[in-house]
Amino acid sequence: MFLGVSVPQTVSLAELEYKLQHQQEPHQRLILIDKLAADYAFTNLQRAQELLQEFFLILEQIDNPDLQLNFHLYNATIENQLYRYDRANYHFREAINILEERGTANQQAETYIDFAGTCMNLEQLDDALQYLEAADKLLKSFPDNRLRARITCREGYLNLLYSNYSGAMELLLEADKTIATLDTPLTLKDYYFLTLIHSGLGKVYEHNDDREKSVLAYQKVVDMCETMGIRTRLSWHYLNVGNGYAALNESEDAVAYYQRAIEVADDTSEFARASAYANLGFCYLEKEDHDEALKLFDRAEPLFKDGNEQDNYNLSIIATWRGQIFRARKQTALAHEHLKKALHYAELLQDNKQLAGVCKELASLYAEEANFEQAYRYRCLHNEYSERYNEQVDKRKQREVEAKYEAEKKQQETELLRLQATRLQLKALRAQMNPHFMYNALNSIQNYITSNEVTYAAKYLAKFAQLMRRSLDYSDMEIISLEKEIEFLEEYLFINEKLRFEDKLQYEIVIDEEIEEDILGVPTMIVQPYVENAIEHGLRGKHSGLVKVFFFLYDEDTILCVVEDNGVGRQKARERQVRDPQFANHRSKGTSITEKRLKILHHSKEEEIFVHTIDLKDEAGQACGTRVEIKIPIMETKLK
Repeated sequence: MFLGVSVPQTVSLAELEYKLQHQQEPHQRLILIDKLAADYAFTNLQRAQELLQEFFLILEQIDNPDLQLNFHLYNATIENQLYRYDRANYHFREAINILEERGTANQQAETYIDFAGTCMNLEQLDDALQYLEAADKLLKSFPDNRLRARITCREGYLNLLYSNYSGAMELLLEADKTIATLDTPLTLKDYYFLTLIHSGLGKVYEHNDDREKSVLAYQKVVDMCETMGIRTRLSWHYLNVGNGYAALNESEDAVAYYQRAIEVADDTSEFARASAYANLGFCYLEKEDHDEALKLFDRAEPLFKDGNEQDNYNLSIIATWRGQIFRARKQTALAHEHLKKALHYAELLQDNKQLAGVCKELASLYAEEANFEQAYRYRCLHNEYSERYNEQVDKRKQREVEAKYEAEKKQQETELLRLQATRLQLKALRAQMNPHFMYNALNSIQNYITSNEVTYAAKYLAKFAQLMRRSLDYSDMEIISLEKEIEFLEEYLFINEKLRFEDKLQYEIVIDEEIEEDILGVPTMIVQPYVENAIEHGLRGKHSGLVKVFFFLYDEDTILCVVEDNGVGRQKARERQVRDPQFANHRSKGTSITEKRLKILHHSKEEEIFVHTIDLKDEAGQACGTRVEIKIPIMETKLK
């Protein structure tokens, strides 16, 4: 048991390893390796890599797309844990290519969430946000609280990266609460996300100078990692706890955790290890054990220089600490040498806070030497850099407030657009089902009754009642699945065919095979006004007529609906409207309202056209119908 939640009891890793050792059949070995890699990707990277090499070789002989997918997902996770983010990026993209061909919605969502983490590590924050939004869209249709918690966790980290600490805390606490209320046992990956959540909370508390809470959060992460065997980031977690204790002036505890950060072999981060050496050295500096401190600084410095980019900030810090030691030892030449190095590294970074600190050290050193001219010069530089730093802090705080304001403003605008769309939807629904249609349908049903054709009367009355029921039910909904929208259109067209046109109307509804109509959501009853227009304006008065409705996937956010009729065309319809007083009274308010509704739903602030009407001509140039193309936004729908 851990954190009050049971860990699922499964076959032990030792048992799986034993079975693998005695299994020769390639496909069975694949299955065993698949199970082991799922655990080792978080707990034993070296063994995971060994197994995946064999995994790859067997897959070259056996075509299994599902295991091919897992191969890329395990590699992506491992490369991310090893800080090789470009390689992780490659494997995630390969996995996504497979998933978009054959994966389930939840598999896609989970992979998008995981990939967002790598995008953040690559500082590709826009890409991270895009993948989280894609995952969120899938979960609106296929709810999964486990994945919802993971999205919320990633969003919390995005807020951390944008320095929105209050927003980050709210999201991370929400993610933690969601995981705590899951009604199924937690998986190893759930615990991995819990370590992310509490690490993030530790950073927020640290930023807020709530050191005690910060240490508790980091300590919880360490306890979780040690209990579950999640050791791939353990050096960082020990370092965080050590830093927290150091900030609380509890040096013995800080020293213990720094030493653990250095000794742990599973975390490959040289930066974490270098930071532990340096901070441990500072602890010895404060104890005035200068020899031990210098030895530790000597261990840290080459690690800060050997990374992909030289870490000038930490090199400046170490040089400053060395300068302090030599100053305390009255070795002024060495003190000057190291403080000048510290100043050089800080200048490379243009770090005003560090520059101010080094200048203060130099001013004090010169004052001790009675070189008051240089002491005054560096004191002035200290004041100048301090002012610059304070200005930076003020500007950063201002940007944080502005970012928070813009986020809230955007949220309010979105809510306003949603409300406007709802009002227009209700208007559109009131404009639909025009009296001509209802009167003619009921009149035809009455004729069947008076002609004693009871079976037909009952059949069509039931159809008509079902259509009216759907219309009323949908009036309370903003979004329905495309499948339900199509069902509504089919009922509407069926009643027109049988009751209004007495089988003289034909209709056809065609759906592109790329469209999953049971998953995709659309605004409620968005197409019906255009179908009605085709019937009322194009086909009314014709001996026979044809209406075709096509649905295509325009792009990942839009469906293109085409409504086409073989009617008289718009010009003759307008002429007839002028001549026929009864027909002139029919005004299709539904289409004009729907166009406004589409503009709002597309969040368009520009004069973009979402409905395009084309007059169809025959070979002689005569009107032979009308084609209307409607761009419908794909909406997020919750399936019951």
